[in-house]
Amino acid sequence: RKYGRRLRWRLKHCANLRQASMGDVDPKAMDAALDLLRRLPPEDVRENLEGIIDLCPDLTEELLSRVDQPLQVAEDKEAEKQYLLCDYNRDGDSFRSPWSNAYDPPLADGAVPSEWLRKLEEEANDTFSTYRDQYYGNPSLSSVYFWDLEESEENGSFAGCILIKKTAEPGSGRRKTDEGTWDSIHVVEVTVDKAKKSAKYKLTSTIMLFLASKVGKTDPFSLAGQITRQSESQVPLSEGHVANIGRMVEDMESKLLASLEQVYFGKTRMILGNLYKGEAEEELYAPRGMSMQASLIAEMQKKAAIKK
Repeated sequence: RKYGRRLRWRLKHCANLRQASMGDVDPKAMDAALDLLRRLPPEDVRENLEGIIDLCPDLTEELLSRVDQPLQVAEDKEAEKQYLLCDYNRDGDSFRSPWSNAYDPPLADGAVPSEWLRKLEEEANDTFSTYRDQYYGNPSLSSVYFWDLEESEENGSFAGCILIKKTAEPGSGRRKTDEGTWDSIHVVEVTVDKAKKSAKYKLTSTIMLFLASKVGKTDPFSLAGQITRQSESQVPLSEGHVANIGRMVEDMESKLLASLEQVYFGKTRMILGNLYKGEAEEELYAPRGMSMQASLIAEMQKKAAIKK
């Protein structure tokens, strides 16, 4: 593989990473690798991760399990359907399809959910396919994977992940986006309390977003990043696991979308609006709420000028 000269220089001059390539996994090396990934462009996380793994093979499994990457798409030839790849449906170099429950490349002893959990997984895939179609439209894709825990046989506890990927077609949307991807990764741990006929759901959700757009004669503009949040809920089992998890995912995605729109995009628009005045100013920096912010900034500037 070939990587940028600057990235190779930064990796090779990290002392902790060099130590990891010569021995067992070092906590300091792992911290250094994670810190480096946080500082590099998020849209290049896959390439950057491969670069670190090339230099420090001992960190491979730990990094792959701890670093979220943009979801990749594969096709189940048996079911003739596409599905999403992540670390949660990976066993070695093979990935399990949620449709046929088979690994590709074939894996004889690959981990699969128990019979009762597999039925629940199939139900969840059908349910979230409908959810994805209603909220994201096309082109988009979803996959759900469940796996057994040590206490699964005793009380029916389990864990799973819900994956959703949305890709924007060039020129689509009100802003005529040139390129864009939305990746949702929801990991849930379910602990069942049979005595109370309820379950405790621990949800960890990550949204990875990348946008690139060009308006009029302005230079291309791109924005990339990710946001992670957690929530817990104790819910009766009267409506079943899929309904309970679905409500939590829906609520979490609404909160994350609001955070992205109000905090990240809102502040970005304000900063760019104050730094740059171009031909596309009205189109770029006049979404909902910006007129009030612009007028407030103008009033503050007037008062500052009077004081001078």
